Amino acid sequence: MGYFKTFQTSGFYVESQKYLESYCSNESLGWVVASESTALSSIHAEFVREVEPGQIIEITSQGVQRVRKVTNPTGLAAFCIFEYVYFAKADSIFEGQQVYQVRYNCGVLLAREAKVEADLVSCVPDSSFPSALGYATESGLQYKDVFAKNNYVGRTFIQPSTMLRQQGINKKFSPIFKNFINKRVVLIDDSIVRGNTMQQLVKLLKDYGASEVHIRIASPPIKYPCFMGINIPTKEELIANVVENKDLGAYFGADSVVHLSIAGLKNAVRMDIDKSIIYTGHCTACLDGEYPVLPENLQW
Repeated sequence: MGYFKTFQTSGFYVESQKYLESYCSNESLGWVVASESTALSSIHAEFVREVEPGQIIEITSQGVQRVRKVTNPTGLAAFCIFEYVYFAKADSIFEGQQVYQVRYNCGVLLAREAKVEADLVSCVPDSSFPSALGYATESGLQYKDVFAKNNYVGRTFIQPSTMLRQQGINKKFSPIFKNFINKRVVLIDDSIVRGNTMQQLVKLLKDYGASEVHIRIASPPIKYPCFMGINIPTKEELIANVVENKDLGAYFGADSVVHLSIAGLKNAVRMDIDKSIIYTGHCTACLDGEYPVLPENLQW
């Protein structure tokens, strides 16, 4: 969330190794600091640049200056790659590139890795739309919406109980059945965490007339918990650790399920990255278990 303040004294902004903050100026008003650049465009503020990992910046009435940079013992940046996959707004800028383009790239590479005979491509709205469009374009298939989304229901996978998550899913999606009756559907989603959403969505499509449903996930399987702020506390809650990959189709009631590879996701992120930015690097711990900081060393 972005915020605005006119400074009478000074303010300091410290960046960790994980997250990037952006700041911008509007000379007639003051300075704005935001966790995502999309907050800046909504108030017509000018984007200046991203704050580097570990960088401390002072903002005063005289302007902005870099104060110093906290030394990273490993020398490696570890920006959360899941921001690109799911959390960030599609129009936000990280590492010199828009999130939308990265998600589109994921769809293109997913189509190359896991093409299937089908009649149309669709998505679980909204964050997976760019990936679905990339998949449809690369595979030469038509894109059509198959779900209408209730935007007044929040994210379901972060709800604390299974019952609350399932209730949220039922309220969140309704089928646009005329678009897929007797059709073979490729359903794109950005990720699968616990699997509650996908199981019910496939049932909806089949109940309303889809002849086949092929699930394609624009990110790798999530296998490890995140200890840095996301509600994924145990490996046992993750569907990738509960059901073997070859059995996911049967579990979801789908005709096939394929994830984008870790290499594919990394390539999608790097395709349009600003090569002049030297601090790029990504945390993929939830995918491969390689934590940039040992969980036992984290302090809150």
